[in-house]
Amino acid sequence: MSDTIVAAATPPGRGGIAIVRVSGPATPQIGVSVLGKLPPPRFATAAKFRAAAGAVIDDGLALYFPAPHSYTGEHVLELHGHGGPVLVEALIRRLLELGARRAQPGEFTQRAYLNGKLDLAQAEAVADLIDAASDAAARAARRSLEGEFSRRVLVLSEILGELRADVEAGIDFADEQIDVLSEDSLRVRLEEAAAQLAALRVASRQGRLLTEGMTVVIAGRPNAGKSSLLNRLAGHDAAIVTTMPGTTRDLLRERIVLDGMPLHVLDTAGLRSAGDDIEAEGIRRARAAMAGADRILFVIDAAADPAAAGYLEERALLPPEVPVTVVFNKIDLTASSAAACEPAACEPAPAGIATVRLSALTGEGLDTLATHLKACMGFEHGGTDALSARARHLEALTRVDAHLLQAAGQLATRSAPELLAEELKRAQQALGEIVGADSSDELLGRIFARFCIGK
Repeated sequence: MSDTIVAAATPPGRGGIAIVRVSGPATPQIGVSVLGKLPPPRFATAAKFRAAAGAVIDDGLALYFPAPHSYTGEHVLELHGHGGPVLVEALIRRLLELGARRAQPGEFTQRAYLNGKLDLAQAEAVADLIDAASDAAARAARRSLEGEFSRRVLVLSEILGELRADVEAGIDFADEQIDVLSEDSLRVRLEEAAAQLAALRVASRQGRLLTEGMTVVIAGRPNAGKSSLLNRLAGHDAAIVTTMPGTTRDLLRERIVLDGMPLHVLDTAGLRSAGDDIEAEGIRRARAAMAGADRILFVIDAAADPAAAGYLEERALLPPEVPVTVVFNKIDLTASSAAACEPAACEPAPAGIATVRLSALTGEGLDTLATHLKACMGFEHGGTDALSARARHLEALTRVDAHLLQAAGQLATRSAPELLAEELKRAQQALGEIVGADSSDELLGRIFARFCIGK
């Protein structure tokens, strides 16, 4: 990275203060040109920011961080001036004249990663911290930024590496008089690794929900009040509501923040025998949406179907891996009132299913639904154990789990030890993807393109 980059590190628009950040090898020379001299390292120094002819563009504070003791690991200069868009752009133009170029989204953090200041999981946590929509999400991002997620990944990778080394030693020195691990010892250590992985997956899934939001699909029979529930959650008329069955033909999507909890809510076509090709397509899309959801809210008309026969008839067709909450709607038309959801009911018990009773018309029971969804996302504990994670992290951990299952199977059937070692190797490689041990330029481009410019 031989070029020097510049960008505003504060949001566009008017404000009390704006920060312009420079990073790269030419930073010291640029600093001397625009300030007259470099300020002492890591000391906020009052300075005037000057144009080529010596005229003052703005005045404020200058901070200089010589490499490698900076955020990016390069020479970094921050100019803190007045928060006017005209002043900020004039200052950036002056820095461009002096040899800098405009930074791309996330380029400062990308340089921090490439220079070993952060690993890839920590770099992604920077963006998650900026985008956090709740205190719980911010805490999860902070834990990952401080390295807790990476530490647990690396500890697990080290355990698997040691296990793999012992297996390969047994292969390479089969004819030598050396101590090798017994099958029982291998099995115990493999089970310990699997337990650590399971705990890491739980914390990561919760963190992903806190960061990216839970995808909730509202499903059920026609006229159960699905669109009314969406409108009540959204706080406006997002969906058309009529008494005519089949009004909703396509997916309706709303991003909602419920008590600080990010939700992606999808309203779907009523599940029934389709009356025409358009409705049939809507039902097909509804089932596809349910398969990709984090939770299904299956809405029942409590007055017309108090025994939830509609859910019982559809249960076999619902995706088995997606948890379901049965929502008894229209309790204003019955003698029932809203019942609180116990946190333990957030995952369906073998003999039952999580249920909530409410009225989308009057709003009764909406607080019960909010409490229920927060419990399912881990909000009831403030997300204290969550680790900020993304879909790619969860996919990698899923692959690790699959490789460990294969390894356990190889061990149980006493297959060739080479196959066991290979599964452990692949599990390690999947863990390495999380922290960026071997990341392609294409992956880095996708990750850092999501960042804001200036970070």
